[in-house]
Amino acid sequence: MRFFGAGDLRYVILQQIADKPSHGYEIIKSIQEQLGGMYAPSPGVVYPMLTMLEEMGHATVVSDGARKLYTITEEGSKSLAENKAAVEAIFARMDRARSEQGSDRSPQIERAVENFRMALRMKKGPLTTEQIHAITDIIDAAAKQIERS
Repeated sequence: MRFFGAGDLRYVILQQIADKPSHGYEIIKSIQEQLGGMYAPSPGVVYPMLTMLEEMGHATVVSDGARKLYTITEEGSKSLAENKAAVEAIFARMDRARSEQGSDRSPQIERAVENFRMALRMKKGPLTTEQIHAITDIIDAAAKQIERS
């Protein structure tokens, strides 16, 4: 699903780091929560955008262990201010999409489900029979707990 138009995600990310310096993964999760779990930009889109913002002088990055922490620059703040109407329109569209989506699940549950999916996708290589059994046991136990709560 293509949720953002050309250039929209740049402003969303700039606003995110203007509100709070963040790591790429935090930005992805924040956008997903703002959209009620109906969409999350992929790392393959967000990280190159962060690099582009840094190269444009709109963001700075500092190493925070193995991760990078992105912060808006004065130039980035100026860009947000110059495009205030467009930025507000993008966030209004995000708010409408979240409310129209009408999910009964909370954004926190949507985030947790997406984290679960990501953990499964990140499991690389062929799994042993023991690993498959362990994963299915964990999933079955979680499903049973949810059914009973």
